[in-house]
Amino acid sequence: MKIADLSSRGRRPQLRHRAQIAIDLVNEKGGVGGKTKIAPVAADSQSKPDVAINEAERLISQEKIDIINGVYASSHAVPLAAKVEQQKKILWITTAVSTAVFKDKNLQYVFRAQIHSDQYGQAFASFLAEHAQGKLGMDPKDVKVALIHEDGPYGVGVAAADEAYAKQAGIQVVLREGYSASAPDLSVLVTKIKRAKADVISHAGYNPDITLFLRQARESGLRFKMLFGAGAGYSQLDKLRATFGADIDNFCNIDPVPAQLLDPAKLAPGIGDLTNAMVTRYKAKTGATEVPPHCSMGFNQTWVLLNNVLPVAKEKYGSFDPEAIRKAALDVDIPAGGTIQGYGVKFFPPGTPLSGQNERSTPVVMQNAGERISVVWPTNIRTQDPVFPLPKGSTYGA
Repeated sequence: MKIADLSSRGRRPQLRHRAQIAIDLVNEKGGVGGKTKIAPVAADSQSKPDVAINEAERLISQEKIDIINGVYASSHAVPLAAKVEQQKKILWITTAVSTAVFKDKNLQYVFRAQIHSDQYGQAFASFLAEHAQGKLGMDPKDVKVALIHEDGPYGVGVAAADEAYAKQAGIQVVLREGYSASAPDLSVLVTKIKRAKADVISHAGYNPDITLFLRQARESGLRFKMLFGAGAGYSQLDKLRATFGADIDNFCNIDPVPAQLLDPAKLAPGIGDLTNAMVTRYKAKTGATEVPPHCSMGFNQTWVLLNNVLPVAKEKYGSFDPEAIRKAALDVDIPAGGTIQGYGVKFFPPGTPLSGQNERSTPVVMQNAGERISVVWPTNIRTQDPVFPLPKGSTYGA
């Protein structure tokens, strides 16, 4: 059977490996259910929403594809979800996080086991509320936060959730500012943050705009107690380190956890071995020394589709057509600890506000220092006590 892998291959060539590793592992055991081999069809969105939509239309009409797997950017996922839903084909989102993809859309054929952007806000506010007094010596209500974001669905969704949950926790939001991800200058934004005297920054951005912001922040002498990234460009640590080196040490990043950071003893039997296989193959394919969160996201969601959905579609509902797959997806019931990223999978059913979204997905707060990444929140699964605030001597430290 054919499955399309739609990703931004030109600008992010590493994305193609995530789904392919899952497909290879399944095909080496005979295919789906040990019987049906997967034939992947590659498609490149070129990081452009209109190209992504055109590719989806081509895949459906010309390649006769029933399942489109992938999608990195939320700005692509929002229109793609509507387009694929209209055609009654399956869109299986692996990476894009915007809550707006599903919120009040009552989607029937679009599914996402990945987290959604509202959860970034929950994690951000919860971390600050939990650690403000003990780490900063400040009551949470005295902590001033600046929320900055690219102005697409991803950034807007994260910032809205940050603001809502921060206010719910009594944390001061002193600035919320969006900008174009292709903006050539962010110095005015840096100045606004300085004037707001923010203690903490939450930044939802991609790679070029993050690089521009951090460079101009450094040049202007912007100081803060902590910066929280929200996945996307902040999960591309190899690129950030190549530009900023130790300057970004101890920044935090909220995202689904890279599977290799979890303790396999706390997961279902066999999950640790699956993680090891993914890591080994990713490094062999890319030559990378670090396996980013996006690898775990793409692999994990594809693995769930191939192993927990498609076999049920065939055995219980008689085929691999979209209707059978839709029914099988709604049957998925994976408990916590049952995937390589630690969370379980159960999709909200039709008629609910987030129909098609995984109700059991959870992010973590990670902190990086050199080549080491640690989980610092939730406290019950952390692998290190958080360094908070940034240490004295840090380039950006207040």
